[in-house]
Amino acid sequence: MSFSIRQLHYFVAAAERGSISGAAQSFNISQSSVTEAIKALESDLGVALFERHSRGLTITHKGHQFLRHATSILASVSDARRAFVEPPDAAPGRLHLGVTSLVAGYVLSDILARYRRAYPGVQVTAIEDSGEYLEHLLIGGELDVAVMVVSNLRDPMALQSEILEVSPYRLWLPIGHRLETPDSVALSDLLGEPLIMLTLDEIEEATGKLLGALGSRPPVAFRTRSVEAVRSLVATGAGIAILPDLVYRPWSLEGDRIESRDVSGSLPVVQVGIVWRRGSVPQKTTANFIELAKAQRMLRNR
Repeated sequence: MSFSIRQLHYFVAAAERGSISGAAQSFNISQSSVTEAIKALESDLGVALFERHSRGLTITHKGHQFLRHATSILASVSDARRAFVEPPDAAPGRLHLGVTSLVAGYVLSDILARYRRAYPGVQVTAIEDSGEYLEHLLIGGELDVAVMVVSNLRDPMALQSEILEVSPYRLWLPIGHRLETPDSVALSDLLGEPLIMLTLDEIEEATGKLLGALGSRPPVAFRTRSVEAVRSLVATGAGIAILPDLVYRPWSLEGDRIESRDVSGSLPVVQVGIVWRRGSVPQKTTANFIELAKAQRMLRNR
């Protein structure tokens, strides 16, 4: 097995954009170069990473598993390069970090792992709470920076933010559901379907507004603050769910028993970003965290 960093970059780009053409455009190269690199990678691994169809690519279950490893490898390579460009701070420092529940395990974990590797001398303390409370702590100077949903900041004049990820809402269905066949589902098709409602951050409010436009809302079968509970309940046929794509994990324990579908119409998106107090000059540890988070976003968007 001898795949290259170039092949990993092309594979990740194709997985994130859902097409060979999209990956080729992001690197300003020919589509045939991406196609050949991915085919060679599949041959090396002995598995199919994508299913090809007329609309583009659909990543396979094995492809999702390898995507985690590929992004981790590329992040490690990026960290190795940074180590020679910007040595870690020799002097110890502190970073007071906040995070909302929805993004704690889906966005923050990778950034924080890279930050600890790059700046091992910095003592990091983190608090998980609601977005409203984290804003209060940021404005009061009790937090240096937060990773949170920024779609609905309550006091944007007092806070500065940088978007890291934009995630659309999608429909989660159990395998074999009547709506599994179409690639895109209309909101009206959801009437009468039991709904599993996630009550984290802005999710319940956004989902409620979305379904309120129907006039007759689907019955809520279960409310929970646990994404894993939603995953298990949908997988076992207890209901459907509408959630941001960032928490969809096909490789998880129950993920291979769930199908994800687009919902036609004007759906909201979830914007996840880093937030700090406007007008303040971030200390070195905070500035390093912000720059590293931006670098992580650039790596994902390549």
